[in-house]
This record gives sequence, C-alpha cells and structure tokens, in this order.
Amino acid sequence: MSSWTLTSIPPHDWFLCLDIDQYFDHEHNPEQMFEDGFTRPISVGNRDVLVTTFFNGDTEQPEFHFESPESLDKSEIEQANKSLSRILGTDLDLRPFYEQAASDPVLGPRLTELYGLKRMARANLFEDAINRIIQMRLSHKPTARKMVYEVRKNYGSLLTAGGKNIPSWPHPHQLVKADPMSIRKLGPTRRKGEFIIGFAEDLLSGKQDLDMLEQCDPQTFYDTITEVRGIGPTSAQQLMLFRNRTDAIFPSHKSKGKEKGHRRWIISSYGEEPDTTTEEEFQQMTSKWDGYEAAALEFLFVNWVLREKEKEQQAE
Repeated sequence: MSSWTLTSIPPHDWFLCLDIDQYFDHEHNPEQMFEDGFTRPISVGNRDVLVTTFFNGDTEQPEFHFESPESLDKSEIEQANKSLSRILGTDLDLRPFYEQAASDPVLGPRLTELYGLKRMARANLFEDAINRIIQMRLSHKPTARKMVYEVRKNYGSLLTAGGKNIPSWPHPHQLVKADPMSIRKLGPTRRKGEFIIGFAEDLLSGKQDLDMLEQCDPQTFYDTITEVRGIGPTSAQQLMLFRNRTDAIFPSHKSKGKEKGHRRWIISSYGEEPDTTTEEEFQQMTSKWDGYEAAALEFLFVNWVLREKEKEQQAE
C-alpha cells in the first residue's frame, strides 16, 4: 500500500465538485465521497492502479491525500501526480482571476458564491475525448455514463479494490484493436466507435500528440483537435476546457444564421442576443475573462447546474 499528499494552489474547495455529476463516472457516488474518498484508476508506467483521493477541506491551504493498495515507487508516484493534478486542477492558479473579474456583472457574483471552485477533468485528453465522443448528443446522462463504463470494462484493465471491480480507461494501443460494431453492441453508435478508434490510431501513428495538445495555445489546440474525425467545433471547445490551463477561445460558429456552441451560451448568460452579437461586442462582453476563459466558463456552467438542481428540488 502507498500513501502520499499533494498540495493545491489556493483557493481550492474540492467539495464544491461533489454537486456536479458531470465530473464523475458511472461507478461514482458523490454523496459518499465526503467520507469515503474519490477512487479511480490511474496509469503509472505500464500498469493501471486504483488511487483514492481525500480532501482536507481547507480552501486556503488545500491539500489532497492519496492512498493506493499497490506499492508505488517514487517515479510512479510522480507519474500518478501528473494525472491527479490534471484531474483535480491543483496547478491551476485562479488568484489573479478573482481580482480581474470581480467587477464583471455576471461572473463577479459567481466568483463569490463558488469561491474555491476548480474544474475536474479526466487523467488525460484521450480519456476526455472518449468521454466526450460517447456522450455527445445523448440527453440522458446516466445512460451515457453507463456506455462509457461499458467501453472501459471491455477494453481497459480490470482492477479490484474493496471487493469491487473497477475498469481502467483504455489506452490507445488497446482501442486500436477494437471493432466499431463491437463498440456498437456496448451502446455507442458505430460512428462513435469509428471516431474513438480513429483518434487512437492518430495518437499511435504520431499524427496527433497528446503532450502537444495539452500544452499548446488555445488557437493551435482548436485548429489541431478539429482535424480529428468526430470532434467538431463544440467538442473542440469542450475538450479545451479540461486542459491544465486557464485560457481558452470560443470562436463564432454559425449555422443558418444561428450561433452555436459555447459562444451562444456565454452571450445568452449576459442577456444579449447570440445571433446578432458582433465579434467586437463579444470581446467587450468577456473582457474580464482574458487569460482565464476556461475557468470563467466553468463558473457559469457550475452555477447553471446548481440552479437547475434547485428547480428540480422545488418541483418535487
């Protein structure tokens, strides 16, 4: 068994994430994580191990404690920390953003209400892409998460802890052996299977580079990831938000005169008309977002999720 800690750049209140179902997978129960921790597979070297995460609850001095039933050496813990940091957002420094956007009429109140929020992601961009491709255009998210789980179970490694079997996320070399029709039997469409396998092939052939995609500027990321079959403008913007960076771009994407994707949602959040808002007006609207576009949108998204939950509770 191994245990270690990782500090996060404050402010960071991970407990805020427990209300956001989209951050977690089929096997997770956020209601139990406050006491039982957050367990998921992590890749270290040539193997996958289970790691359970516990948060110390201190927003200003945030620290995460990790436990694994496996014996990990120093280099393996360093590899695990790279994934864990991305998942939890421990390296994201939002302190300048709080001051920069405090006077924003829409974001300002959200920064106060959700103080310490940092987005959660998967361990790497490939996992995020699998998750995004399978779930896109599916409105019933529990079913969508179950489909992702089935793909993991059939193509990833099976890990056991506490009497429970948890499948790891498949690696590109595991998915290139898959057949689109076999994936179709697990729930996703055949085309989604083709997209996932195609991205895995791109990574193994060197046509796409995960490290470059993680580190490059937002425009380069957008231009490059949209070359992947099955990843359109909206999916590209969505995947951009999960990187270990605070910046992002939201290019205009109009179809038949209608603004699509994240830009439409952002403009609507400011009470304006998405289809007629000019580029200059959009840039002025989001002027307080500069350098923190990904973080800003996450605050709006989480606020929306919480408000929708309140409406559902009031309707019951």
